[in-house]
Amino acid sequence: MGRPRLFDLDAAVGSALEVFWKHGYAATTPAELLAAIGVGKGSFYNAFESKHAVFERALERYGDDRVTGLARALSGTGSVRQRVKRYFERLAAPENAALLRRGCFAANTAGELGGRDPVATKLVRETFGRMERVFEATFTEAQERGELARSLDPKAFATLLLAALVGITVIARVDEPATRAKRIAQAFAALL
Repeated sequence: MGRPRLFDLDAAVGSALEVFWKHGYAATTPAELLAAIGVGKGSFYNAFESKHAVFERALERYGDDRVTGLARALSGTGSVRQRVKRYFERLAAPENAALLRRGCFAANTAGELGGRDPVATKLVRETFGRMERVFEATFTEAQERGELARSLDPKAFATLLLAALVGITVIARVDEPATRAKRIAQAFAALL
């Protein structure tokens, strides 16, 4: 029987996520992970088996958190038009600039590993798919409430909004995103 784990696995995954998000997968060293998590090599490999295994857990965590946050942000009071506009305006708020400049961890991973790492590719695809379903449900609700014409395809709108959101997070890594995010919010409000 092995020794009991002396660290919080959930907190360790959160710490690893921060390191991978900052440096990317390839540039993150095992030593950086060990330092961030605060464990020794043996404990790390007993818990995760490999750098890639902890990366997978971090990417899954990010996807879960991202989808939950998106669903929460798009629920609530007001019309769907107002909620979508508020979401993009919050995204573009000055207090979120540093966070936005980090980019979307899923989009960053797609850029770094997409198509070359089957597991990472699958996890990013699943995250984007779940985000798209949140948007689609929001637009379907808008149709049911009479806020969106029945002739418009909620799935197509969801795909367009996902592309805009991911695009903003990519642009944010190299440019000031606030102006673009506000324009997207206004454009979507006008379309709805």
